[in-house]
Amino acid sequence: MVRIKGGTTTRAKHKKTLKLAKGYWMTRSKHIKKAKEAVLHAGEYAFAGRKRKRRDFRELWIIRLNAAVRQSGLTYSQFVNKLKTKNIALDRKVLAQIAVEYPKAFEKIVEKVK
Repeated sequence: MVRIKGGTTTRAKHKKTLKLAKGYWMTRSKHIKKAKEAVLHAGEYAFAGRKRKRRDFRELWIIRLNAAVRQSGLTYSQFVNKLKTKNIALDRKVLAQIAVEYPKAFEKIVEKVK
């Protein structure tokens, strides 16, 4: 049986890694070992960042809702509690969007909750 060398496969893997590491600093974009390490870490940070983004947006919606609701004399926690007791099923994203884009409609929601 003839021995098959894996040069083309290895080169393709290396090229793929180096392409992903393009623009990285110093040897991280040139040497395969350092580039591979950098790409793996970048993937971990990207994954964590996608999770973090959800948290950040939820935080933003809550801040916007709190600011909008306080003009009507309620706090955010009171508002959310009253929403649940009145069985109004609007999530924070939609409520924050209504509060920013349609303040009159949001006032009606707050009045209905009170």
